[in-house]
Amino acid sequence: MSDAPDTSPVAIVVGGGSGIGAAVVRELHEHGYRLAVLSSSGAGRELAESLGGVGLDGSNRSEDDLRAIVDLALSTYGRIDTVVNNSGHGASGPVLDLSDADWRDGLEGYLLNVVRMARVVTPHLVEAGSGTIVNISTSSPFEPNPRYPISATFRAGLASFVKLYTDEYGRAGIRMNNVLPGWNVDDPAAVAPSWTERIPLRRAGGREEIARVVRFLAGSESSYVTGQNIRVDGGISRSV
Repeated sequence: MSDAPDTSPVAIVVGGGSGIGAAVVRELHEHGYRLAVLSSSGAGRELAESLGGVGLDGSNRSEDDLRAIVDLALSTYGRIDTVVNNSGHGASGPVLDLSDADWRDGLEGYLLNVVRMARVVTPHLVEAGSGTIVNISTSSPFEPNPRYPISATFRAGLASFVKLYTDEYGRAGIRMNNVLPGWNVDDPAAVAPSWTERIPLRRAGGREEIARVVRFLAGSESSYVTGQNIRVDGGISRSV
């Protein structure tokens, strides 16, 4: 039996318990990644453990929890190659009906979550000489959706943060990109055509389709892609 160390890449997925996050966990596992997953519900930990990985229950709003999942990945595998930051939509409604608490929650969940993880994990990636960070955003930062004003506002800020971060840390071999999903569901075939008339492809996206783009940006195939906002929305965005 060989005693050679396992050189398979290691991914941390934050918010990996359901939806796109869980699809990303499965996609990375299928392509040889060793996994450390954080989610608030416990579902991410359970999914990771079912795939031979490790996980913790915690919040993307807590720097202590983010530090704990980074420490767990390092103590378990001895390295970190990529981090995926995932979070869903929060409060919605008419823009002036939203409270200060709603806006503060959005700041925590859509922007500061990424800033905090970057603060925690970047020293380790710098020491390693490479690494990738992929953030799950939304299709609306550049064409704000009135249904999700908080998400659109802070994820527009996330786009600026990514440019600032990559300007600073590209020289260290670290890449960061955002993935901008459109309407996505577990089973696109179950969606009535009348719901997708505005989408050029005339269908919702499957979450595994989003996950494949995340995996591309996480790995070496995208080695010259950084600081970008990659739309995976079936063509619904109209801006050039």
